[in-house]
Amino acid sequence: MKKPKKNPAAKEKFSWELMYKQRFLLMMSVPFLIWLIIFKYIPLWGWTMAFQEVTPKTFAMSVWERPFVGFGNFVTAFTDRLFAQTMINTIFISILGIGLGTAGAILFALMLNEIRMQKFKKFTQTVSYLPHFVSWVIIASIAKMFLNDGGALETMLGGTRLHLMSSNSPMFWIVVCLINVWKEVGWDAIIYLSAMAGIDQGIYEAAKVDGANRFQQIWHITLPGVKPTAIVLLIMSIGSALNVGMERQMLLSNGIVQDHAMVLSWFAYVRGIGSNNYGLGTAIGMFQSVVGIILLFIANKIAGMFGEDKLV
Repeated sequence: MKKPKKNPAAKEKFSWELMYKQRFLLMMSVPFLIWLIIFKYIPLWGWTMAFQEVTPKTFAMSVWERPFVGFGNFVTAFTDRLFAQTMINTIFISILGIGLGTAGAILFALMLNEIRMQKFKKFTQTVSYLPHFVSWVIIASIAKMFLNDGGALETMLGGTRLHLMSSNSPMFWIVVCLINVWKEVGWDAIIYLSAMAGIDQGIYEAAKVDGANRFQQIWHITLPGVKPTAIVLLIMSIGSALNVGMERQMLLSNGIVQDHAMVLSWFAYVRGIGSNNYGLGTAIGMFQSVVGIILLFIANKIAGMFGEDKLV
């Protein structure tokens, strides 16, 4: 027996009826849509500078009058002596940051979720996410006073030299990522706490009746409950893997660790604005964005192939 064909007109009618019913919600979204177009899509026109020679001398010219260099800016960026090390720094800092940040946020959320003293739980959560609102200038100053050679940490250890902030090695990546985890772990844990709060408490009661202890409840109920949230956040983090902010590297680095501190954002600033070559800086930024979009789609596709939750 053949299945009856769906009427396209009926589907379209249903869609228009649904839009009419949700007209007030749609009207509320219009200001955000306008903001998105003005500040996110219209500026993409600036990517044309990546294919032109844009200097202070030619900046005032129209886009049609500037010298066209094709992919010359990309070639200049990729053949730069700092580009290879910069890519290595960016990739490994991103991997460490995503891994430590995700694990730290989930573990901290689990610990908070297991606290039964509500006043202490609220106090701990409030204190933990306060560093998120503190400027990196202040965070870097505190970190340097604590971790620099001769700092508070070495004093507490009896003067043992650790060279955490003065070692020209990948140790700097770990230090930067750990400082970032300390700064953001409380804030990142909020969404996982929300996911845990949405788990049906009846499942925990049933597990208790079956004799499950607290650890078994966490392993078999809580972690699977936050798994979809963790996967979605992980996919979004992978999409912005190359967009490592340069503020923390600039503020925490020094001349000794410079080779392991340079990331693509900082590289674009140095070669673009620092060298008055805005086309080159735009090309590096465009490279970051395009690779980020590709990584986002790849991560989303892989999650779907393994039957996991994905963005779309």
